[in-house]
Amino acid sequence: MKFAVKAWSNGKARAGVVQLGNLASPIETPCLLLSTRKGLPSFIPPDLLPSLPSPDSHLFQVCPLHFLEGLSPKTISNVGGLHQMLGLHDYGLAAVARDSIQCLPEWNSTNKIGASFETPCGRLLIKPVEYMELISSMRPNIWATLADEVPAWVSEKRNKTSVDRTVRWLDDCIALSPAGGAVFGAIVGGSNVEERHRCAQEVAKRNVSGYWIGGFGLGESWDERPALLNAITDILPEEKPRLICGLGLPEEVLQGVASGIDLFDSVYINHLTLGGFALTFPLDGVDVNESYFQLSDIGSDQTKISLRATVYRHNTQHYLGFFCAIREAIKAGNFEQFRQQFIERRRDRVALAAVHA
Repeated sequence: MKFAVKAWSNGKARAGVVQLGNLASPIETPCLLLSTRKGLPSFIPPDLLPSLPSPDSHLFQVCPLHFLEGLSPKTISNVGGLHQMLGLHDYGLAAVARDSIQCLPEWNSTNKIGASFETPCGRLLIKPVEYMELISSMRPNIWATLADEVPAWVSEKRNKTSVDRTVRWLDDCIALSPAGGAVFGAIVGGSNVEERHRCAQEVAKRNVSGYWIGGFGLGESWDERPALLNAITDILPEEKPRLICGLGLPEEVLQGVASGIDLFDSVYINHLTLGGFALTFPLDGVDVNESYFQLSDIGSDQTKISLRATVYRHNTQHYLGFFCAIREAIKAGNFEQFRQQFIERRRDRVALAAVHA
């Protein structure tokens, strides 16, 4: 993996490119990682993946825990890893234990042995050695180390313990790591600025290719989030990418970009699609082809298609357009103006909708 920052705006907001070995074209950042279920997006069949914008849609977030049911790690490894098994030769895969949809951290059951998650298979305790067995078999382009994520309301003692465990598991994962794949060191710290700072300092000392920032979207307030993010990004070297989970709303993404985050998960568009909602907010200056969005279950060839897949394609294309607008604002040097205008317009639209409800 290669990463380079190409432009800055208003202090920390930055635009760059990430190049993965199996991708023909680099992917511009800030960018969106498409959420998956067992390596594939939930609402769209593999044969329709080329209908999504390229190369912006060619970076998937995969959860290794999804593969605890079904094929064994040995079988996946014998096939040649996930790229080979799923036929995703032209896509980048980023493996993260938390997927914010089905595999959520369960801090009460996490202990010094491993991290606990609520999954469709029940509550599971994942040890670093088991996690790395999954990573080794999957052979992703990028993988994040195991983390002890805690919500905002835990005690100071529990928060400190989560940082200590995450740093220790980082060292364990690196020691067990296979050759190949870019390692992203996990950073936690809950809603405590000092612990976020301490964890970032420790992880920055390690030989990693980038950083995965966890523990967000777990109860922290809107107002306290910028200080928590800045406590991390102030420490991290500028030449390495930062990936975050838990910031899904457009306003939250803009918060992350303002603090120097490069890669985001896409659970927001998954939740919208599940509810049958389509994104409609304006994207000034971005050409978004709306022809993909049809409120019909009949395709152009008069065969029946999934309406949910159609909504998902629309939402994905629209949100990728939002990220494109962010990148253009950064390149033009007016990201903060773009951010404030976007938030104000969204607030006005919500207020107008409430009046007419």
